[in-house]
Amino acid sequence: MDIDLADLDFWRKPLKERNEAFARLRQLEHPVFFPEKKVPFLRSGKGFYALVRHADVVEASRNPKIFSSEPAVTNPEPPGWIKQVFGESMVNMDDPRHARLRRIVTRSFSPKMLAGLQSDIEAACKRIVDDVIEEGPRDFVSQVAARLPIHVICDMLDIPQELRERVHKHVDISTAYTGVRPSLARSVQMAGQNMMALLALQRMVIKLGHERAANPKGDLVSLLVTANVDGEKLTDKELGSFFSLLLVAGNETTRNAMAHGIRLLTENPAQRELLLSDFDAHINNTIEEIVRYVSPIMQFRRTVTQDYSLRGLELKKGDKVVLFYGSANRDESVFPDPDKFDITRDTKPHVGFGGPGPHFCLGANLARQELRTMFRELFTRLPGIRTVGEPELLLSNFDNSVRSQRFTF
Repeated sequence: MDIDLADLDFWRKPLKERNEAFARLRQLEHPVFFPEKKVPFLRSGKGFYALVRHADVVEASRNPKIFSSEPAVTNPEPPGWIKQVFGESMVNMDDPRHARLRRIVTRSFSPKMLAGLQSDIEAACKRIVDDVIEEGPRDFVSQVAARLPIHVICDMLDIPQELRERVHKHVDISTAYTGVRPSLARSVQMAGQNMMALLALQRMVIKLGHERAANPKGDLVSLLVTANVDGEKLTDKELGSFFSLLLVAGNETTRNAMAHGIRLLTENPAQRELLLSDFDAHINNTIEEIVRYVSPIMQFRRTVTQDYSLRGLELKKGDKVVLFYGSANRDESVFPDPDKFDITRDTKPHVGFGGPGPHFCLGANLARQELRTMFRELFTRLPGIRTVGEPELLLSNFDNSVRSQRFTF
């Protein structure tokens, strides 16, 4: 076929062309194998089978013993020494290690904890819109979408104000690194920048962790360093790894959905009018439709642990598969007319927060809460808000990120 999901040129194509390519792949009898080029200094594999149908993504997600998250879910896989320096991220673990960490940190995202954050989220949204009104509309990403999730996470962790700009900078460097590589020289440069950014973030939270262990407050860091679940606590490396994951994953999903969402509501005025006709009745499903349509994180990789038959394809132990969430979310057999943005559709099966199973996004409800609160603030105080022109997108096969988007109100 003239489709190569492992090639940078494919991800340069317009979204319409990529969606058409995935639609063709979904019609094939078996998942297609895509070989990968070797990238110096990185653990690029021989290639992967692309899981593009909704049913295949769900099947792999529900069977973590066969479709393993170890050694890594990102592409390309990081070198082994990275884990020695930074510790392992929870997304790159299987049970029982994954379950142990998730038991410790899941209390931080309980309904009670999230309810306690609501007033802080509302205050942050108000300040952001205040600043937009004072500064005037320029770039929706830098003025709105990028600010809220970082602000909320820093509030949750009680990061000192003087450190927050540094946190934001380090997160941007980290997310720019994940995904396709533009060239060898640039890849090496980005790898170095990413390593230094992650190291700085981890040192910061480990230092805070030691301070909060001695003098606990009511923040997330204090909760994590004093948590004792079945006699277990987070180590320094585990705290640092979770902090990095929270900042990158917690930031990108909300930021991407918000930036794409305001554009979708601009380009679909009937859907916008329906939402504003009864905000409370439609906002929750609007958020789910945005996440389905956008798929903020486009794919994760899994490693096959034993021979397995998937839709007639005989996978062998050690094979790699990639779960393409964006394609699964446009599977015609699950979502009729999938390229239509429709806030009234049944979005329950979407995999925009990951497939069902132990790795379903821990912060999904926090992301929903942030999006719901910010859209309410924007459409209440700036009812004429709309995007202008096309967005500038990050070139990546992993992160469906908007780098900038002009807007007006």
